[in-house]
Amino acid sequence: MQNRRDFIKSASVFSAMMAAAPTIVSAQGAARTFKVAVIGSGRRASEAFTNMAEAAKKMGHAIQLVAAHDFFLEEAQRRCKQFGCDEKFAFGGGDGYFKMLEVPGIEIVILGAPPAFRPRHLDACIKAGKHVFAEKPIAVDPQGVRHVLESAAAAKAKQLTLVTGTQRRHQGAYMRQALAFQKGQLGTIRGGNIYWCQARGSIRPRKEGVTNAQYMCNNWMNWAEMSGDHIVEQHVHNIDVANWFIGRYPRTAMGVGARVRRPTGNQYDFFSVDFDYGEGLHIHSLARQIPGCADRVGELFSTELAEISGGGKIRRYDGQEVQLEDLGNEGNPYVNEHSALLDSVINGKQLNEGETIAYATAAAVMGRLSAYTGQVVRMSDILTNKDSPFYTMNFKPAALDFEGSADVVLPEEGVAPRPGKDK
Repeated sequence: MQNRRDFIKSASVFSAMMAAAPTIVSAQGAARTFKVAVIGSGRRASEAFTNMAEAAKKMGHAIQLVAAHDFFLEEAQRRCKQFGCDEKFAFGGGDGYFKMLEVPGIEIVILGAPPAFRPRHLDACIKAGKHVFAEKPIAVDPQGVRHVLESAAAAKAKQLTLVTGTQRRHQGAYMRQALAFQKGQLGTIRGGNIYWCQARGSIRPRKEGVTNAQYMCNNWMNWAEMSGDHIVEQHVHNIDVANWFIGRYPRTAMGVGARVRRPTGNQYDFFSVDFDYGEGLHIHSLARQIPGCADRVGELFSTELAEISGGGKIRRYDGQEVQLEDLGNEGNPYVNEHSALLDSVINGKQLNEGETIAYATAAAVMGRLSAYTGQVVRMSDILTNKDSPFYTMNFKPAALDFEGSADVVLPEEGVAPRPGKDK
């Protein structure tokens, strides 16, 4: 694990690289068309492909969709039709991504399937020698996090690029603040609050005649087995910012939560978690998905010098204005992250976000498991302590279960874990 100086320094170096990347690439003169495939052909994959196309265009290049996979074949076919790919290169089924990766010429793969599948999809892509854009989160349980760390190390050894959908790391306002922390302009974080409170995502009730696997894949945002619960699927963004700015990962998590109004699946509606980063530093996490309630999304940190809103205002206690360095990177962060990926591929610059997203996901999993069980959960319980009950507290059905011919066993719907009772 990186120390604080190296952890933040790498972010600032990357920031400067990103500011210069389009100029560097366009100066090379030779236009390229990157052959791209998608695994998981839903809305997010479509958006990611569009963002990558915009990034490539700005850099004097282009991308071409050459293959698509989705659990539902018709979704892969729809994406092929949308982006001009021959539908014979559309693949369906739980294990169809293996065949898709055999399509000649694929250079980059976008991973946009439900997060439960991300570790296996990433592993297959790295073994096939592909550069990867993987949506967050990167896993849903301890086993998945460990699997991703192995894949991230393998990608680094093969010099493959891995960018992971934490777009705040590619957003100018956040990048300037990260650099300011490194330079000591903002002091040392002594405490803070991180939030993702807003209405829940889409609800897709079960349709008559569908299998359990089809229902869970279609309504994945409401099954903890598929999404990791919303503290993992959504709130991971804010946890990642805390890790980034602080320069280390939480040691323990102690949380509460409950299911109140969610009509399908088995997830909680809210979480409140205390993340202990050691050295007396605690960050309070609040995540809620309930319609009709006040929204708040963001991060607030306090140091001995100032109060900092993540990507927003900085108020120094002495009233002095903080002059942040202009990194020249004020564009759309959803496009910027693809500019970084393409620049890395073209220029052979090592870019691997696998570890940072794995640890952010691990922290989110710690918070969820603590709320579900009522116990304190340590990072070591997720990553290294094989004697911990949390080390093997992995979801069923698992991703592999969706790749067989038999249907999966549906978890009990409408029933959420009971802290202090369910282990």
